[in-house]
Amino acid sequence: MIMTSGEIDDLGRAKSLLENPSFAIKAANYIGRPVEFALEKIDSETLNSATSKALQSALSVAVGSLNGKDQNTSSNLTHKLMVGSSGAVGGFFGLPALAIELPLSTTVMLRSIADIARNQGEDLSDIGTRLSCLEVFALGSDRSRDDDAGESAYFAARSAMAYEMHAALQAVQHMSAKAIKEAVSRGQMPILIKLINTIASRFGITVSEKLIAQSLPILGAAGGATINLMFIHHFQEMAEGHFIVKRLEKRYGAGVVRDDYEKL
Repeated sequence: MIMTSGEIDDLGRAKSLLENPSFAIKAANYIGRPVEFALEKIDSETLNSATSKALQSALSVAVGSLNGKDQNTSSNLTHKLMVGSSGAVGGFFGLPALAIELPLSTTVMLRSIADIARNQGEDLSDIGTRLSCLEVFALGSDRSRDDDAGESAYFAARSAMAYEMHAALQAVQHMSAKAIKEAVSRGQMPILIKLINTIASRFGITVSEKLIAQSLPILGAAGGATINLMFIHHFQEMAEGHFIVKRLEKRYGAGVVRDDYEKL
């Protein structure tokens, strides 16, 4: 089977979204100065703890309460308003608010990602789709030193998570959402926790960049809201590109889609 011209256009849009500059560059363009200079000021222990808890919260939502009902369009604006409000709080209070603000904004972003997945034809009742929604948090960060320099950033990120994704799906495919949620809360799903840690290692890069930009003295609450709007918009773009690729892979196979993606 050969992709239609419309599908090639969709794949081209996906690539333009997925291979765009990282959040750090977008934030630097907004505030007019690099954000990397302040990396050493971030409390890595606090950041790692907040990121882990945020993704654990998102995992709980993903396996427990995402709505599988049909919906024609994703509610991007509503989710942006919610995340913008939490960003205003984060911008006002700074690092001490991270433990509260990040799980909230991450959960709202997950619901936005799920809306986009559903709009691309995904079934949210399927655990594989829900884990693919979590996978989006690992996309769009700076490249890892382990990534193949000859690979696209998007496929490098997916390759890095492929083993954990497959193992997690094998472990939970016959379990109910309630059973998965209870097992995770009790620490009885090490395979899922390993997947979360893999995602967190990449998500944490973007979170640190967001926190740096949001905590600059010149921004304050209004700037914090704006940074959070950029934050969710970044992952909405990653989600749209990711689920366009997933939709085409279901029809043509992963190999064909990847070949055409790399030729564009």
